[in-house]
Amino acid sequence: MKNLKRNRLLYLALASSILVILIAFFQWYLIDIITEFLMLPIWLVIFGFFIFITVKTIINLYKNKDWKPFTIQLLTILLWLFFPFTQVMLDLDFKLNKSEREEVVEMVKNGTLKPNVSYDSSLIQLPEKYDQLSKGGGEIVIEKNGDLVLFFTYRGILDNFSGFVYSPNDKKPNQSDFDGDFKQIEKLNENWYFVGSY
Repeated sequence: MKNLKRNRLLYLALASSILVILIAFFQWYLIDIITEFLMLPIWLVIFGFFIFITVKTIINLYKNKDWKPFTIQLLTILLWLFFPFTQVMLDLDFKLNKSEREEVVEMVKNGTLKPNVSYDSSLIQLPEKYDQLSKGGGEIVIEKNGDLVLFFTYRGILDNFSGFVYSPNDKKPNQSDFDGDFKQIEKLNENWYFVGSY
């Protein structure tokens, strides 16, 4: 019976750790689908479950000297704190979708795609085939001078956003481009930059 209880705690530790790692990897995709406000209960449930199981593993460690469940929780905490989940997902997104984003840029350059959102003359609603390339609704932004193109990776509230910027002359975007206040501008590749305004 005691063995069964220990094994159950081990499985619960594994389950809670897997959930935390999955949410760390995919949180920005989920936010894009269900918004930050609806993510709050999901975060509360997953992290609440993880904390509850972590406390149980600590008690189990003192009572039964069983390190396995506690070790799983500890490794998950260290992974969550130090592994760059968001950066890995951004790198993957950039590499996997770079050629399609360049197709869109070509369409903007040759005039096939023009601003088409009535309330904003710098926005282009992408065709359905390409709308997954820019988060938060499938729109891209053309900087007023017409050179830079922004694909959102996160489209927050007001000036809180991030994305991939195409710069035709490989010129670094200015801090105030796209009406942002960029705290982060990082070169990714020739003609491509990652920007973050928060």
